Amino acid sequence: MAEDTLARLEQSTIQRIPRSERHGKASDLFTIWFGSNIMMLTIVTGALAVTVFKQPFWWGVLGIVIGTLVGAVFMALHSAQGPQLGVPQMVQTRGQFGSLGSLLVVALVVIMYLGFFASNLVLGGQALASLTPAVTVNNGVLVVGALSLVATIFGYNLIHAYTRLMTWASGLVLVLTFAWIIFVHGLPADFFAKNTANLTGFLGTISVAALWQIAYAPYVSDYSRYMPEETGARTAFWSSYWGCSLGSIFPMVLGAMVGLLVSDGDVVNGLTKVTHGIAPLVVIVLSVGIAATNAMNLYCGTLSTITIFQTLFPNWQAKARARAITAVILFSISLLIALFGQSNFLVEYTNFILLLLYVLVPWTAVNLIDYYLVCHGEYDVDSFFRADGGVYGRFNSKAIFAYVFGIAVQLPFVATDMYTGPVAKMLNGADLSWIVGLVLTSAVYYAACKLFGATTQMRRAKAV
Repeated sequence: MAEDTLARLEQSTIQRIPRSERHGKASDLFTIWFGSNIMMLTIVTGALAVTVFKQPFWWGVLGIVIGTLVGAVFMALHSAQGPQLGVPQMVQTRGQFGSLGSLLVVALVVIMYLGFFASNLVLGGQALASLTPAVTVNNGVLVVGALSLVATIFGYNLIHAYTRLMTWASGLVLVLTFAWIIFVHGLPADFFAKNTANLTGFLGTISVAALWQIAYAPYVSDYSRYMPEETGARTAFWSSYWGCSLGSIFPMVLGAMVGLLVSDGDVVNGLTKVTHGIAPLVVIVLSVGIAATNAMNLYCGTLSTITIFQTLFPNWQAKARARAITAVILFSISLLIALFGQSNFLVEYTNFILLLLYVLVPWTAVNLIDYYLVCHGEYDVDSFFRADGGVYGRFNSKAIFAYVFGIAVQLPFVATDMYTGPVAKMLNGADLSWIVGLVLTSAVYYAACKLFGATTQMRRAKAV
């Protein structure tokens, strides 16, 4: 890819990327997921293991590693779809749910990425404000937000370049931070004795780490859709898998470490204190990393919003201008959430990501079963952009039923502050809903396709 393309606005939005415009290599998939994960929000998420779930350090690390390695399987399976189909993930969802049936899922995804964007803005603002009283949280929010918005407007190539840079910058700072905390600041004598292992907290840690990976599923192929088809599913899978896994585990472990070193649970200010001497470097680099990740959230939220409007107005061909306008509108909404929702952030964020778990898991199950076991990656992409859904129709009742069933079947296993299901109560608050949702939704959708699969086989034949 020529460097001058970084300064050009990406013209495509949700259209299929033609072979003549395909570019990139597998290492780009590693760097975009490695570089985008080393940021403050990942550190705060890792700290939940010891602050909210009250795990000892090594049990917290084990839960983080297990959850990450399991969740990343689903994330990477979605990434492997990009080079084959060349369209954003939410457009491809029309192949499972139908043109109108997919709207609910796409709308939920937009809300999800608005939430992540606002969460990142708050953390970025808090991080910059922790360096000096001259910078307020709101000022920091605006700085991080502006950087994110610019990258979103320019699009795909600039975001990839941004994360390649952050892979090196954030990676080196992360290593320096670990070394500084261990060898300069030092760990207290009772560090490894703090907290007591418990099943509820351990399963909660696994769930949060797994969701961190699964939450990427609705947009992961957006960043592989420009890759040449020759990239191959296996190569795209492993590049994305290890990039996202390693990029998540190390900052989450750092978060667990910092969470045990602070008494008030304030991980952002705690990180500044325990890295005193190099704190400006650490905080600034990790805040810039937040901007890189937020550009990805805003970019994909923008593509998903465009997908909704293109579904309702199928003749509309959105280009760079539409992406820019949509990005500004979504940015404004998230900015208001960030500016007025800063209080009690940690508890609200925990509830937010657990809520996402219940609506994302059934979707990822339906998508992956359909792609890999029902259609075997063979779709009629032109039908994705037709008002009537083409060979996929406006609604796929099997997918919609499996999705709703997947949400409902999780309820007895749910454990949140707002509601705890009967099975979760029997397990002393341990939340196994995501495992149940994945397994049963997959089984129900696959069985439905086998039992009532005439229409599915017909659409496949037409697609081929």
